[in-house]
Amino acid sequence: MHLLSASCVCALLVTALLGQVSGWETVTGLYGETLEIPCNYGTIKAEEVMITKWKYDKGEGLSGDLLVKKRNQSVSISATDEYKGRVSLAANSSLLLSAAKLTDQRTFTCMVVYGTDITELPVIVVIHKMPAGLEISDKAGELEIGKLNKLGTCLAKDANPAANITWLKNNKPLVADGKGVSIQALVLADPDTGLSTTTSTLKYSAEKEDTDAQFTCSVVGTELVSSPVTFSITYSTENVILEVIAQEPLVEGDNVTLKCVADGNPAPTSFIFNLKGEVVKVENTDSYTIMNVSRDTTGEYKCSLVDDPTMEASQDITVKYLDINLSPSGNIVKSAGETFVVNLQIDASGKSKVSWTKDNVKLDKEPQFTKVTYSDSGRYECEVTVGLLSRKASFELSVEGAPIIKHLTKQLGEDGTHKVLICEAEGSPKPAVSWSINGTSLDESPFVNGKITHKITVVPHANLTVSCTVSNEFGVDTKAITVSSYSSDDSDQTKLVVGVVVGLLVATIVIGLAYWVYMKKSKQGSWKTGEIENGSSEEEKKLEEKVEENSQKAEV
Repeated sequence: MHLLSASCVCALLVTALLGQVSGWETVTGLYGETLEIPCNYGTIKAEEVMITKWKYDKGEGLSGDLLVKKRNQSVSISATDEYKGRVSLAANSSLLLSAAKLTDQRTFTCMVVYGTDITELPVIVVIHKMPAGLEISDKAGELEIGKLNKLGTCLAKDANPAANITWLKNNKPLVADGKGVSIQALVLADPDTGLSTTTSTLKYSAEKEDTDAQFTCSVVGTELVSSPVTFSITYSTENVILEVIAQEPLVEGDNVTLKCVADGNPAPTSFIFNLKGEVVKVENTDSYTIMNVSRDTTGEYKCSLVDDPTMEASQDITVKYLDINLSPSGNIVKSAGETFVVNLQIDASGKSKVSWTKDNVKLDKEPQFTKVTYSDSGRYECEVTVGLLSRKASFELSVEGAPIIKHLTKQLGEDGTHKVLICEAEGSPKPAVSWSINGTSLDESPFVNGKITHKITVVPHANLTVSCTVSNEFGVDTKAITVSSYSSDDSDQTKLVVGVVVGLLVATIVIGLAYWVYMKKSKQGSWKTGEIENGSSEEEKKLEEKVEENSQKAEV
């Protein structure tokens, strides 16, 4: 019964004490800085306060005095030991505590005397300190895929409360799962300062995707983050690729480099190259260069690992080439009328495309000459392409021969008083043109495709025979034309009119004679047969009208 009563009393005391403490004010300060501990005496007026005294809890039921302030008197500091020289009183009666330490985490009491009453205002002080730094140490040299390796240790020194460390990969938190992620934390307190140092060790099973991943550690609830670290991820080769490094298109005389790329890390440093049956081993490199390739280089090439020849890759190499032979070529001279055959031979690595030009004008097809003419003269060029490859060849064709006059004509001048004589000729080299008569307004056309046209203007006063002569080193040709005077032209016109009239009269007489013969025969037939002559009379009328019409024309 007594035991029960004692225990009940104890419980009541503890409950009362906890209730009292829970109602006390708490102030948090930063380690090493000045802390202001307030004296909140509530409704008590400042002018009523006679004495303000600060003291602290030394533990074990003991207290220590810090300072006293009486009305109208200076502050009297009585602090000793660790608080000597560290305390002062603010104007609002708050206690100022400099260079806060962890040992300052205790209860400070402000005692206020006013009138005949005394009030004590306890304040609980808590000191916080951020870690001095955050760094990852004891880092792994490399991480192996599929194996739980120690990645490193994150260290947070001299903190209060102890730092809670978390690990991050590419700024995303890592959560321990006991398989791919394992995190172990350890907290140690400094016996002199009371500050805590937290170490957190991360073990991690890397993946191939972790290459270049950034790992950091941070303190929960703060912005404190370590510098990022990266690790080399090691894994075996799973795939091999053969790269062909060459300019495009690859043509004879170029160089081509074969590069064997393996996806392992670290990458292999030795490879075997199979060069169309020739095996070459290279060390401390992943490449092999073929110099001065030819069309015979075309084929399949392979590379493989030295320690695993079954892991190989292959690529086909095609060397592009284009050879053309144009026959004949250079300067070609032919006589007009000769046969000329053009032969173009092509040796290429692919389908070719051929185009022709004559004097830089595109032709629709390859030139063929059954019998060359002067117009065939010119520079012919062919261009053969295979993809980006291109070759050109050309020949210059000159057609020569004695000149020939194709046309010799005359026409009346625009003023009606002159006559223009036109001599058109062909030949090569350019023929010289001469006339048997002197004329004016000489005009010569450009010499194109072996053709030339020469004109002169004359005023004939009598009938003339004019000759045009063309000549070059291969021969001469001459043609003549009659040119009449203007008076003879008028006589000719008179003779023409008379001739027309006489012709019409003769035609009329012939038609009349034919009509007379027809009528005579028609009447004889009617007498013999007794037929009615109605049809004959209609035909007679038509014939009479025709005779009359011709007679009128004759009169005109």
